[in-house]
Amino acid sequence: MTGGRRRPVRPGFTDVLRAEASKLWTMRSAWWTMAAMAAGILGVAVFVGATRSLQPDDTVLGGSLTGATLGLMIGASFGVLMMTGEHTSGMLRTTLLACPRRGLVLAAKAVVTAASLFVVALAACSLAFLAGATLLSGDGYAPGAPWPALLGVALSFSLTGLLGLAVGTLLRHPGGAVTTMLAGILLPSLLGPLLGDWERWVAGASPMAATQKLSQTSDVSPELAGSLAGWPSLLLIAGYVVAALLAAWVLLRRRDVR
Repeated sequence: MTGGRRRPVRPGFTDVLRAEASKLWTMRSAWWTMAAMAAGILGVAVFVGATRSLQPDDTVLGGSLTGATLGLMIGASFGVLMMTGEHTSGMLRTTLLACPRRGLVLAAKAVVTAASLFVVALAACSLAFLAGATLLSGDGYAPGAPWPALLGVALSFSLTGLLGLAVGTLLRHPGGAVTTMLAGILLPSLLGPLLGDWERWVAGASPMAATQKLSQTSDVSPELAGSLAGWPSLLLIAGYVVAALLAAWVLLRRRDVR
């Protein structure tokens, strides 16, 4: 039919993903957060190596990744910013006008968040291990097994960022979402010992606990990190990250965007 009104073309997932990646390049706060995360991981590794601040039974890998806990907290803030940054600036309304399929927008943000954190965390943690191995060579510390542990640590950063994205979507307020994420990272290790038989599940459900176990540090104990091993802890965390993202998707679809 000539002269008829042409239907608007709906953007597909690839289009939305490309748009979210482009937005990330222009977000100064996100890049500063990533830089701070990498600097924290590397800086602590150099400090530990230079001062020999390891337990006698610790591994080079565990000592070098001491700063990963600090990095996780910063990575959680990155995930929060991926959603709340657009809420506070009003850009989210424009984004959803361009792509009314809100689940598609959330999925694209999730892919960009997880991939960015995985790449930066893997690079920073690998460099931290190399720095620690160089500074601590000849001191008699066991090297630890970096592979696939470093991959697991990088995955824990991705999962933490995704949880931050979900919490940022649910709460919309950056300060409240960041505070909630910090509590979620720290409280399981603090409350686990008080919960009896539930301790292994509660303490082991923290990204911090999974990271410490995967890095093979001697500082972690069942009382603080639960009795689950590193990879099962990571799987448990992945389960509640999926649940949080589903809740975020449902709420994002139902409420108005300011």
